[in-house]
Amino acid sequence: MVKLRRHFAGSTALLLASNAAASPLLGNLISSSPVSLPFARRVNTTGVSNMVQLDKARAQALRAKAEGGSGSTGVFNDLGDSQAVNYVVTVSIGNPPTDYELLVDTGSSNTWVGAGQPYQITSTSKPTLSTVHVDYGSGKMVGTEWIDTITIGGDLTIADQSIGVAAMTRGFDGVDGILGVGPTDLTCGTLTDTSECIPTVLDSANDQGLLDSYMLGISFKPTNMMEEVNGVLTFGGVDDSRYVGELHWVPLTTTEPANQFVGIDQDMLYGTKDSTTVLLEGASGIVDTGTSLLLIASDAFQQYLTLTGATPDDATGLLKIDPKDYAKVHSLWFRIGQHTYELTREAQTWPRSLNGAMGGDEDAIYLVVNDLGCLSGSGLDFINGMVWLERFYAVFDVGGGRVGFAPAPWSGGASS
Repeated sequence: MVKLRRHFAGSTALLLASNAAASPLLGNLISSSPVSLPFARRVNTTGVSNMVQLDKARAQALRAKAEGGSGSTGVFNDLGDSQAVNYVVTVSIGNPPTDYELLVDTGSSNTWVGAGQPYQITSTSKPTLSTVHVDYGSGKMVGTEWIDTITIGGDLTIADQSIGVAAMTRGFDGVDGILGVGPTDLTCGTLTDTSECIPTVLDSANDQGLLDSYMLGISFKPTNMMEEVNGVLTFGGVDDSRYVGELHWVPLTTTEPANQFVGIDQDMLYGTKDSTTVLLEGASGIVDTGTSLLLIASDAFQQYLTLTGATPDDATGLLKIDPKDYAKVHSLWFRIGQHTYELTREAQTWPRSLNGAMGGDEDAIYLVVNDLGCLSGSGLDFINGMVWLERFYAVFDVGGGRVGFAPAPWSGGASS
């Protein structure tokens, strides 16, 4: 049974309770869900040249955390101090409220501020004096825990939410912090004075009776611009306008260490509808908004290199492919549960209009598949990052322990 720190409205008392036994809070019984929260993709030119390195460092940190480590990989001083591609939402904290721009992260669950704009203490702010420490591989934060009111999408107001207030951060230039929307267990051990978990914003909203459904919808649209509002998070339901066909559900994986995150089982194939080569079979991995690329196990990656004719590019770290070979690139197929999803050649391509932003050749063709850095069979054989989520609508059903997928209306279109 997971032990949670609970903060009830009008009180600073800390109570132990199981997630299943949590009850709605008085005074917050009127549901306001589903609530849509728009957000923007930003290409950060000071970090994008390190995109592959940052993604691999994050993968290493996720694995270390899942295996019981601190998540610290010792690589922080070797990386640039910026994320390569940010997906940013605006949330309000306090009364009167202050707006903060936060990264959306399904690979972590702590919500915190202070990397950019300082935290503003208001009438709803309550300190707990606990220290918070979270490592991300491509960044980290150390600070203190506060309890405050947080408003999402202008309509979803959550009372007495635990947030971190950063005293020191690394790797979060241009944003104020993180909106952690992953599994609750990822918060366990991030407070130095207790091993209890911290209720996430989804947990708190559900406990306070604010959500019709205990789930989060995630939708992004490919863009070739440096900054554009191209995504929507839906708290408490499913946005039927963000996908085509049917939404198909699969249970979260039980395979370690992928089961510590929003983990799924999938097969991955390369080729045409009539002829495919298996790259991964019966593999377990995660769906992660904090990873930019599609990362796959090293042996599968080597097969992909051979099949596409692409080669690693020293300048960007991405795969570069000759135009004559690009015309022969086939689709990637993802068999998840009983359904198969197609990632077309165009969807495997980095937007060419952004080549210059990452130090690449303006006319070159780069692919968004890269090496995870471990062999298949490790229990974390792939990370379906943002380039994948831009093509498929995803719903994280926290209460049901499952994930739903469907093709986005723009799933096969070019992003260049």
